[in-house]
Amino acid sequence: MTIDEKTLERIVALVSKELTVRGADTSTFSQCVAGEYEDVNEAVDAAYAAQKQLLRMTLADRKRITDSIIRHCAPHIEELAHMELEETGMGNYKDKLTKLNAAIYGTPSVEDLIPGMDANDFGAAMYEFAPFGVIGALTPSTNPPETVINNSIVMIAAGNSVVFSTHPNAYRSSRRAVQLVSEAIELAGGPKNLITSIANPTIEKTNIMMKHPKVIMLCATGGPGVVRTILSSGKKGIGAGAGNPPALVDETADVQQAGKDIVNGASYDNNIPCITEKAVVAVDSICDALIDSMTKNGAYLIKDKEIIEKLTAFCMPKEDSPNKKMIGKNPSYILKQIGVTIPDDTRVAIFEAAEDNMLVMNEQMMPILPIVRVKDAEAGITLCERIENNRRHTAICHSKNMDVVTEMASRVQTTIFVVNGPCYTSMGIGGVGHNALTIAGPTGEGLTSPRVFTRKRKIMLVDSFNIRNNKMKA
Repeated sequence: MTIDEKTLERIVALVSKELTVRGADTSTFSQCVAGEYEDVNEAVDAAYAAQKQLLRMTLADRKRITDSIIRHCAPHIEELAHMELEETGMGNYKDKLTKLNAAIYGTPSVEDLIPGMDANDFGAAMYEFAPFGVIGALTPSTNPPETVINNSIVMIAAGNSVVFSTHPNAYRSSRRAVQLVSEAIELAGGPKNLITSIANPTIEKTNIMMKHPKVIMLCATGGPGVVRTILSSGKKGIGAGAGNPPALVDETADVQQAGKDIVNGASYDNNIPCITEKAVVAVDSICDALIDSMTKNGAYLIKDKEIIEKLTAFCMPKEDSPNKKMIGKNPSYILKQIGVTIPDDTRVAIFEAAEDNMLVMNEQMMPILPIVRVKDAEAGITLCERIENNRRHTAICHSKNMDVVTEMASRVQTTIFVVNGPCYTSMGIGGVGHNALTIAGPTGEGLTSPRVFTRKRKIMLVDSFNIRNNKMKA
């Protein structure tokens, strides 16, 4: 294969830049990295110009760009995981590797954009998925580089450009991801500034970006406040809000497997993903066996009622207000703050609770898991409805009774419903389907993919392309 001089110069420049970055402390960068702008208007204008160039390129070109993002980001998974953990202090290194791998290798590209066709005696119609233009994307502190990579792939595959406003508490790791994606686009011959980001993001800068007339669509991954903001913007908005997933276990379940699955799910990245099990609802007849299975798989059972009350008040001081300093911390670290020592290798701390316990009814994003006993599956489903509280995010059911599974799925109305497995199978990790870091429950799109970030357009061929009969004039 031959390489022209221009391509060779680009590769040499990027390699040189990479060596410089690896040898430097990224916290000392005083200049903007690739794709980053201090001025919001410049960031939007650059992305707007790049999207116009992308419009003239083919689907094969888009695929080449997204493939380049995968190849270029993959060698940096460990670096990004370390940066994210060091910067945010939330989660654990092993699961961040898993999330980054899923974001890089499990995100769909242009294969998601399958056109539709309809035809009858009056002609034929074709439906295609066309881009919106410039998307303004707000990313969270819980999955910062993963969200940048995942969103970049799906939004570019759909034909858009992106302006990222990253969470200030995850600025460095998000910034590094933006830099890597920008380099990958350039290596693939894609338009410069196809993704851009705001340097040193603030609320004021984010508001400028959201109101900019060239930003046609908004995508927010975060809490309910962020989602409300984009929905009131007057623009097309895709929002991923909070969740409080309950896990029901009935008397027909494989209790030993359910205990293992729940511990694996609730401890996933120390419970910071919105999809993770936040409370367990167990039918009384199997609850003791379930707790036994959970303790055998890395859970620590707290029995002292005074400690449970103290822990609840410490983790959730008031309604829907978790102790932010404890989000994503290890169970042993959290318990230590209230004077309780448990093994450092504890994956999740569990305790039995009343159904109105603050940690049952509110999303806490900590590996602290309350368990509520119920008399039967019907009572369990009713309680799960209350726990999920119409967030329409995620729920889990461990049962071999399909009537129970069907009834719960129908009543909780969640975007994601996992049966007989840990929560993360819904993300394509040990389960079927693609990975998504933006799970749009409030706005209804579900697990986002390229098709979500497109407009459906129709072309109508009147009295044309009908080969079933001959209507041509003699």
